[in-house]
Parts: sequence; structure tokens; C-alpha cells
Amino acid sequence: MDVRYYVVERIDGDYAFLCRTDAREEELLQVARALLPEEIDEGTELKYEFLSYEVIRSCKQRKSAL
Repeated sequence: MDVRYYVVERIDGDYAFLCRTDAREEELLQVARALLPEEIDEGTELKYEFLSYEVIRSCKQRKSAL
């Protein structure tokens, strides 16, 4: 199965818009928040594998690393 990496660009109601970071794609991927981990926020990095999303770095971890 393909592994893909995303960052949450924005959240709008029940949907999150994801930008792929491991490949060039023009459009953001719209995903229902029910399919994503509860703790996501804008800037959260995600891994998609085996039909599920996993947080690899939260936006809080990204800010503290800077």
C-alpha cells in the first residue's frame, strides 16, 4: 500500500484541507474530519497508510522546533 504525507492547510467546519508534502499536487485534498485524528489543527503533519491517517507531528511540536 502507498504511504503518503500531508500537512493540514486549513480546517473549515467538518472538513480539513490537506496538502501533500511528498509529491507535487495542485489541489488540496478535502477530507471529512471524522476520518482524521481528533487532535489535528492547522499545521499538523499526517501520514496516510492502510486507509487511515496518523499524526506524525502536531502544530505545537512544529512551533517548538522552530
